[in-house]
Amino acid sequence: MTSSPENAAHDPPVDTSAVATSVPAWRVMLVTALPFILLAVVLSWVAYAVLDPTPPRSVVLATGVEQGAYSEFGKRYATALAKHGIRVELRNTQGAAENLALLRDPASGVDIAFVQGGADIVRRTEAERQAADAGLESLGSMFHEPVWLFYRAESAQALLKAPRLERLAQLAGWRVNIGAPGSGVPNLARRLLEANRIDSAAIDLQQQTLTPAVVDLLEGRLDALMLASAPESLMVQMLLQTPGVQLFDFAQSDAYTRRFGFLNAVTLPRGVVDLARDLPAADVHMVAPTATLVARDSLHPALAQLFVQAAQQVHGEPGWFQRKGDFPNARDVEREITPEAQRFYRSGVPLLQRYLPFWMANLVDRMWVALLSIVAVLIPLTRVVPPLVEMRIRSRVFRWYGKLRDIEAQGTTRPAPELLAELDAIEARVAQVRVPLSYADELYALKSHIQFVRRRLQPPPAAS
Repeated sequence: MTSSPENAAHDPPVDTSAVATSVPAWRVMLVTALPFILLAVVLSWVAYAVLDPTPPRSVVLATGVEQGAYSEFGKRYATALAKHGIRVELRNTQGAAENLALLRDPASGVDIAFVQGGADIVRRTEAERQAADAGLESLGSMFHEPVWLFYRAESAQALLKAPRLERLAQLAGWRVNIGAPGSGVPNLARRLLEANRIDSAAIDLQQQTLTPAVVDLLEGRLDALMLASAPESLMVQMLLQTPGVQLFDFAQSDAYTRRFGFLNAVTLPRGVVDLARDLPAADVHMVAPTATLVARDSLHPALAQLFVQAAQQVHGEPGWFQRKGDFPNARDVEREITPEAQRFYRSGVPLLQRYLPFWMANLVDRMWVALLSIVAVLIPLTRVVPPLVEMRIRSRVFRWYGKLRDIEAQGTTRPAPELLAELDAIEARVAQVRVPLSYADELYALKSHIQFVRRRLQPPPAAS
């Protein structure tokens, strides 16, 4: 169906006025690549839905009693996370034991809470405790919670005939408040008293909340009160400076830590309360469980990361019982540390968060592995795009050759006018074909071949 040189010399010129405008190659490329683009979007959406990189905008933190250390720390956490657009709802409780019970209750709505070491009100074996704590993870140890045993100097004089209380075993016959139900102190106090072989019937144990208990101590209706709290507690600081109220010195602090693994021996340094007044006048030995942040394993990893970052701001400075940088840390003997907390203690603030807003850094940090995987899948597929583009463009031209061949083959069996009419229709359609300029030669070749077939079908001119 090609023109011979002899015929080509007599071929009429091709009507270039019917040549269609060329189509940009990028548009053809875009149309051909569209399925791959849609596939990338779908895969990215699936990865986003599975990884869930965007954290909830609010979280519930169980703290403790008003004016207690937990409550004060909770306010600082709320301020720190508010800078990143996260609202921290603070839920006041009676203390660590209630907090732990709320975490174990899926219907409580509490996501994270302060929990004191040894706060579980039920004594369990290690296996039983692990079963009870299934679904709970720790963000690390936040601060020491010393056991403060404040007593009236008058009670020591009247009951012991001595200026001070020297051993817990001497509390027999005293009226002692050990904290409200739901705090971590009642369980801890009973274990300490049992270790000193004090019969529960030999001591008047009361369980009032902190403020009424302090009032009763000051007015003489109590001989002593025990609480476990960080020194930031306003009540602790007030009692340390109240005349006639003394702080018990745990001279056997090392022995207590050997008996109870969740206790640490700490020292309240001389003068740390008030250097000018030299309060206390001597170092005071104390025992202290460690307060931890415990969260459900459903807590979003980004929120866990923000909480440990806030913990460094809130608890990382030097204090009465720690040096700068001692807290927070990954030492938690009771629960597994969440991976996000381990990452923070190992590497600090994620690199991207040091330079980008939190939401953007978090999105990239949690999506980059998935996005790289998607790219790795799409790269081999993109190799087929150029051949597909070429095939798509050339098919606009070559698909007419089949019809052109059929018309030429029917030249001896059908009337020429019918075939010429069909050829005219094909030529009109071909005139609308748009291809990139780089493929224009093939389109012009098709037009030439249409003219060649036309000449074959037209009857020879009559002899003059």
